[in-house]
Amino acid sequence: MTPKITAAITAVGGYVPEDKLTNADLEKMVDTNDEWIRTRTGITERRILKKPGLATSDMVVPAVQELLHKRGIQAEEIDCLIVATVTPDMMFPSTSNLACHKLGAKNAWGFDLLAACSGFLFALTTGASLIESGRYKKVVVAGADKMSSIVDYSDRNTCVLFGDAAGAVLLEPNTEGYGVLDSILRTDGSGAAFLNMKAGGSLRPASIETVTKKEHFAYQEGQSVFKFAVKGMGDVSAELLERNHLTGADIAWLVPHQANKRIIDATANRMGLSPEKVMLNIQRYGNTTAATIPLCLWEWRQQLNKGDLIVLAAFGGGFTWGATLEIGRAHV
Repeated sequence: MTPKITAAITAVGGYVPEDKLTNADLEKMVDTNDEWIRTRTGITERRILKKPGLATSDMVVPAVQELLHKRGIQAEEIDCLIVATVTPDMMFPSTSNLACHKLGAKNAWGFDLLAACSGFLFALTTGASLIESGRYKKVVVAGADKMSSIVDYSDRNTCVLFGDAAGAVLLEPNTEGYGVLDSILRTDGSGAAFLNMKAGGSLRPASIETVTKKEHFAYQEGQSVFKFAVKGMGDVSAELLERNHLTGADIAWLVPHQANKRIIDATANRMGLSPEKVMLNIQRYGNTTAATIPLCLWEWRQQLNKGDLIVLAAFGGGFTWGATLEIGRAHV
């Protein structure tokens, strides 16, 4: 009998820009203050890719280079690169194509996946499917966003939330039961009105009107999104545990999308997890959209042990949301 192939995470890489945007900096830009931001979001600072001429692919590349170095492989060995992002370098060619070119990944094909803050989870499940098919041996899944490029820094409701970063994982076949075990992913387009970027697509192409109305910036209706996120992330994470006959006691780590500390706390409570089991770096990086989850895996990689059961959970624009169960092998 042929052993079942699962997609194991064998290496992790990350990248955050050097420049910091602190709450104190934002106090000088909009009507807000450090205490208000921290109590409502948990964020103290975020990183910004400031240097002109740099885009999302320029954060993907060092993140992928790091995991290649750790794994001791060359870019030519990558079979596929999936980039989850809502801030591609341009509409086409894809950020994946551009990153592959910069990396020298001459044998790889790839594409961008757009599912907002749930993008990495959607891309991870897609990448795992490619490995499970038996056709591909090395699939890189990256989550990366230059959110500063679509944030209105005169809007105090959104500019305090977002930062720039990239994270990436390498997926390889495993026959010992390690890797991505299960995912529950959901979408609901009726949430489009609450979290979106109105212009720049085929519905509202760029024009003097769309620019004047600031429709090329991220928009969110905070209270509605908060309510949906608390319920969505909590429900799907609890459903994932139940479907796999697990309880919070079985889970080593929750890796939540870093949007808001209150949403993270609510999800952990729903799963019956203590704060010590929750990865949290929102205070340093803010919401980096598709990059938050791989960035957590990157920062906590030394604390992940072989056999750890890990739940990854996210909620984003769309609405999109989901949870993934992974059993870890040693991440490099």
